[in-house]
Amino acid sequence: MTSGSNPLPTSQTSQLWKPKRSLSVWSEKVVRVLFGLFAAVSVATTAGIVFTLIFETIEFFKEVPIVRFLTETEWTPLFTNAKFGISVLVVATLITSLIAIAVALPVGLFSAVYLSEYASPRVRRWLKPTLEILAGIPTVVYGYFALLFVTPILQNIIPGLQTFNALSAGLVMGVAIIPLVASLSEDAIYAVPQSLRNGSFAMGATQRETIVGVVLPAALSGIVASFVLAISRAVGETMIVAIAAGQNPILTFDPRVPVATMTAFIVQVSLGDTPTTSLAFKTIFAVGMTLFLMTLTLNLFSFWFVRRFQQKYE
Repeated sequence: MTSGSNPLPTSQTSQLWKPKRSLSVWSEKVVRVLFGLFAAVSVATTAGIVFTLIFETIEFFKEVPIVRFLTETEWTPLFTNAKFGISVLVVATLITSLIAIAVALPVGLFSAVYLSEYASPRVRRWLKPTLEILAGIPTVVYGYFALLFVTPILQNIIPGLQTFNALSAGLVMGVAIIPLVASLSEDAIYAVPQSLRNGSFAMGATQRETIVGVVLPAALSGIVASFVLAISRAVGETMIVAIAAGQNPILTFDPRVPVATMTAFIVQVSLGDTPTTSLAFKTIFAVGMTLFLMTLTLNLFSFWFVRRFQQKYE
């Protein structure tokens, strides 16, 4: 140390750092409280929605026995001789959802495998954003695309296909949710460590064998999560089925005829012509609760599966 230096004593240095340390501590507390408020808003919103559904559904079942709701095979709550068989709407929802899933899951998964394992970096840079453009198209556009473009083509191929039908609605809905499956599955596959692939190649496996036997099992939890989210999206889709599938509440397994899904019925009643104090208006909460329980079951299965089969790699 030179003779001209005059270092500050340790006590004076600590006093200089105290204001900065105090400011840092307070800023951390403010950020923590702020983020906690954001999380609380999300929780409170979810709780409010759930409690609203529960209370209004209870009011509905005070007038309509739950046995009628579960066992009747007709759904005519807006008629004089009202029937409240929710199975009519559930079957229609399942038909359109199954058609959509049959399109979205294989196409989305194969697209994800190609983007992650086969496509060059240049192709991946432009192909993935192009695929995700589908997610930005309004569902109203998809609905009219199904009604005015897909249905006329299918009518030339499938005899007896009516203008409003579950088939075209399901097919287009499947196209709409392809980006969800492809993007999430591709992220899960891309996150698999390269060392696993190299180990498989070192054992003499081909690229196809490596993908099937190593990569896909390693990314299984993420792929299943994307599948469940896509199924939930298909079950809860509104505008595509409301426009293209029609609003004919009949119990049928024929995808060529018009049907009314749960979301389409909610749209129909919510247009404003039904008095808010009437029993017909209360049906939308019972239908909404049924839809909520279906999606909740799917999400719980997804959480269980991911937690049960999630694999961790170092």
